Amino acid sequence: MRTFAPAHDGFARRLRAFYLLTKPRVNSLIVFCAVIGMFLAVPDGLPDAVVVFCATVGIACVAGAAAAMNCLVEQQIDARMARTRGRPLPRGELASAEVLAFAGVLGGLGLTVLHQAVNPLTMWLTFATFVGYAVVYTIFLKPRTPQNIVIGGASGAMPPVLGWAAVTGEVSADALLLFLIIFAWTPPHFWALALYRTADYARAGLPMLPVTHGPAFTRLSVLLYTLILFAVTLLPYATRLSGPLYLAAAVLLGLRFIHYAWRLHRDYSDALARQTFRFSIAYLSLLFAALLADHYLPY
Repeated sequence: MRTFAPAHDGFARRLRAFYLLTKPRVNSLIVFCAVIGMFLAVPDGLPDAVVVFCATVGIACVAGAAAAMNCLVEQQIDARMARTRGRPLPRGELASAEVLAFAGVLGGLGLTVLHQAVNPLTMWLTFATFVGYAVVYTIFLKPRTPQNIVIGGASGAMPPVLGWAAVTGEVSADALLLFLIIFAWTPPHFWALALYRTADYARAGLPMLPVTHGPAFTRLSVLLYTLILFAVTLLPYATRLSGPLYLAAAVLLGLRFIHYAWRLHRDYSDALARQTFRFSIAYLSLLFAALLADHYLPY
């Protein structure tokens, strides 16, 4: 048994390294929002279980492949940042060719599942999302403009649209409304992170907003975008996509987010920025969970 232990441990470490390439925590939020889109797309009853399963697997695989490509492209940048230097590529746990092959196989598998078991529209939309994140955002936007998060946020806002298309075979106005919520949520979410990681981004040479425009301007931007987000989250109730339960959740969660943003603007600290960033993740999860719960209430 001792003879095989080192080989087994090495295989387990490599397997974990490939798993970490997919950014599982981010991926889980992506998949969660996509699944919510699938359920909201059905006015009465439940979506087809096989479609939900296949769409979830396909979207998760392509999202994981996009994350792996992001790690591949940014490995030199990641090595210079305290937040990311522990990723598999900067640590030398995997070779670039291995990561490229992994991303190709994982992404190809996901797209095949979507095309064969879901529908071509979902496959093409998911592929476009992959290109938007792995190529447009990672290669062109992130290293060149402080508006990278705003413009590139379109890719991150696609999951509920993908879920909607998986079940219905189309993209409706309601699906785009879900897109708009995540699109408005993305800037305050990431800028809260950038505020307490400003030195990291500056050392890596990335033009994040607090690096190029300073912390005061960024804090004001967080507040303004949080106010925009609050208004946007009321639209599902206004358009009758949701009911009173969602409205109450959107108001309470939104006011809490605004409170965080206001405190960041008036009395900044790195600890508060961390709290705001963490709350923003819980905020989006709870908001979409409220959408789902409200959807099945017998109003």
